[in-house]
Amino acid sequence: MSQPRHCPAVLIAAPASGQGKTTVTAALARLHRNLGRKVRVFKCGPDFLDPMILERASGAPVYQLDLWMIGAEESRRLLWDAAGEADLILIEGVMGLFDGTPSSADLARHFGVPVLAVIDGTAMAQTFGALALGLARYQPDLPFAGVLANRVGSLRHAQLLEGSLTEGLRWYGGLSRERGIELPSRHLGLVQASELNDLDARLDAAAEALGASCDAALPPPVAFAEPVPETCATSLAGVRIGVARDEAFAFIYGANLDLLRTLGAHLEFFSPLHDRALPAVDSLYLPGGYPELHHHALAANAPMNEAIRAHYAQGKPLLAECGGMLYLLDALTDVAGARAELLGLLPGEATMQKRLAALALQAVELPEGTLRGHTYHHSLTTTALEPIARGLSPNGGRGNEAVYRLGRLTASYVHFYFPSNPDAVAALLRP
Repeated sequence: MSQPRHCPAVLIAAPASGQGKTTVTAALARLHRNLGRKVRVFKCGPDFLDPMILERASGAPVYQLDLWMIGAEESRRLLWDAAGEADLILIEGVMGLFDGTPSSADLARHFGVPVLAVIDGTAMAQTFGALALGLARYQPDLPFAGVLANRVGSLRHAQLLEGSLTEGLRWYGGLSRERGIELPSRHLGLVQASELNDLDARLDAAAEALGASCDAALPPPVAFAEPVPETCATSLAGVRIGVARDEAFAFIYGANLDLLRTLGAHLEFFSPLHDRALPAVDSLYLPGGYPELHHHALAANAPMNEAIRAHYAQGKPLLAECGGMLYLLDALTDVAGARAELLGLLPGEATMQKRLAALALQAVELPEGTLRGHTYHHSLTTTALEPIARGLSPNGGRGNEAVYRLGRLTASYVHFYFPSNPDAVAALLRP
């Protein structure tokens, strides 16, 4: 076993969702990047939107870390690789610090990464210190770096918040609640990075504001142990896989694409919205996204729709996840009641609703093997098809998602994390 790699690192967490973890993480990443440091950012738990923002902020790919979906050993490998090239590792937590099993706190403890707690300081003074102390001391064995205030109203407000800290808790600064800093959101979370024309200006403004309230010193280094070497006997050598990627289909784990390439597949990206024909491919992968925002445009692209129907009719593999599955249905209705007829490869319809329909980690036992992933959607689907499998959540959350199969077509609300079972993924996409 070689010596561990050392790299400064913190995990940015909060008492709850909505405290501004992504804004603060992005501001920290851009601040240190603008100082000439190589920054690697990770996102704890399943998420597609936050990593888009964090990738723009850091200038480097953003991957997931999670003790269940990704696994401890794969998470260790990702951290080990990052520690070999980075000056700073930032990990954005998920939900509240102690929420879920495994939680952000579990991840921080497992890898010895100290927690930087972000607390929304809006309409708060000395109570800020009580919240900070609770986060720091709730689990005595949790490594804790300090506290950063978000949405601070003024210099005097920041001084009140800093002065409320006790027991030697370190103050990491405060981020103003200026309008040009906050990142806009919609029903699944933040708006996609590609939709924000002023994103770089927002990130630079956030970095400058944060830099004015802290000294931008690097946190202490963390020792990351070398992972067990990877072994994978399966192969997709020479298989051409068409991957949908545009404004409607953008929810793709970078690790999924890395795995397909590692297995030897050749990836061809195409746009169901804008392209008029499929590239020459053996298999199709339709990931999730926002088809409900573009369903009329998708329905109007008749040449592409016919090309995908022809692909299916030829018995070629097709894997569709969440938004990709909605695209396969007979029709999709948005929250305003506007309906569009889509591919019609999967009998049934979906209707968007304002309320969350499902949010859960998922393990699905398919004929090809067990795959792990997650589900997060606001639509309800009706179909007469009987599922070939249903997902199970380790937390007992809403989910138990159905997986449907028609020939070589496999569709589900579940966003699969491909490295959780490379053999199963290869079997799903191999002609």
